[in-house]
Amino acid sequence: MNKLFIHETAVVDEGAKIGSGTKVWHFSHVMGTAQIGENCVLGQNVFVGNKTVLGNNVKVQNNVSVYEGVVCEDDVFLGPSMVFTNVVNPRSAVNRKEEFKKTRVKKGSTIGANATIVCGITLGEYCFIGAGAVITKDVKPFALMVGVPARQKGWVSRSGAILGEDLVCPETGEKYILAGGYLKLLNE
Repeated sequence: MNKLFIHETAVVDEGAKIGSGTKVWHFSHVMGTAQIGENCVLGQNVFVGNKTVLGNNVKVQNNVSVYEGVVCEDDVFLGPSMVFTNVVNPRSAVNRKEEFKKTRVKKGSTIGANATIVCGITLGEYCFIGAGAVITKDVKPFALMVGVPARQKGWVSRSGAILGEDLVCPETGEKYILAGGYLKLLNE
């Protein structure tokens, strides 16, 4: 069994729940009501706010803040300096802490470096958000999203490979089908 590792410069507030095998690196801060699963990696300068949930095997790269209201399921990858928001219309002089919107990042999703995820949406299973993309609406499972605002450019497999017209993963051979505008893995 892997042990929990917390770097000496990291701050983990009392009450935080962190699973075995997780590594919390330099200058990171985990708030007291955060829940982090097993075998996660929090890179340098990561903030995990109260009432956030990270599943098992979540990788959070350097300089990412996971704010209250964000739930990341198992096997999520959060790229360097990507951004979550939690208020739709923030103002310094207006307290909107009771208006935090929930954001759900489903199993196996990847969010690229410097991407921005506007609060109150759901990212579908195994979707891939390109570097620098700005996500303002829900994303379908397996969708490849790029641009500002983000648009769907194609589909990706569970391993993250871009799918061609045959909808067969070039890395694993897994076969997919389009049904009702959604991509589904065959024989799952």
